[in-house]
Amino acid sequence: MPPLPERPTPEDLRALRALQSRLAAQVSLEDVLTALPARLAGVDTGFEDAGRTTRSAAVLLEGDTLQTLESRVARLPTALPYIPGLLSFRELPAAWQALQQLSTAPALVLVDGHGIAHPRGLGIAAHLGVLSGLPCIGVAKSRLVGDYDEPGPLRGDHTPLWHKDRQVGWVLRSKPRCNSLFVSPGHRVSVPTSLSLVLACLGRYRLPEPTRLADRLASRRDGRAPAG
Repeated sequence: MPPLPERPTPEDLRALRALQSRLAAQVSLEDVLTALPARLAGVDTGFEDAGRTTRSAAVLLEGDTLQTLESRVARLPTALPYIPGLLSFRELPAAWQALQQLSTAPALVLVDGHGIAHPRGLGIAAHLGVLSGLPCIGVAKSRLVGDYDEPGPLRGDHTPLWHKDRQVGWVLRSKPRCNSLFVSPGHRVSVPTSLSLVLACLGRYRLPEPTRLADRLASRRDGRAPAG
């Protein structure tokens, strides 16, 4: 990833948006797996020091049991101010570092954020997927783009998410009486398979286990000290 300006100019922002479009063209929606692999990971990112430090967590899980095998946290100076639509550039340096610190490379990564359900088709899950070459899926807590009908009230109920006459993901009720999640493929995963893989990762909570565990670390809700 190129060096990012601390105080981006309008020209800088145009260049980053153009880069997003070029990277989005590299996203593949062809499946390289259709079931949970032996090793998968969850990645999430938070911020410390009033946003000056980016804190990303990567958690490696066993595919059969969804039990944690390893976790890593990376803390870096925040690369870019918050700019709508360019969040992946802000989060990616620390997220990529945390993922690289895992002793075993996962065969699938679930990312707290969007995949292709993004104005230029490159949310954090798509950006991380293109950078790493790993199959990635975005699981976001709120909508960024797209139109949809609200899914039914039961766990597993889902409806398509559409953007510019194209299905870019799913709206998923992962737990009764909870707000829906927004699932979209990031890289090397198709739209249909992104849903089935996320469903396979659901436990007792609203978030699928990989991103739930990463969220706890990234937001420090597990009580552990910073590491990595």
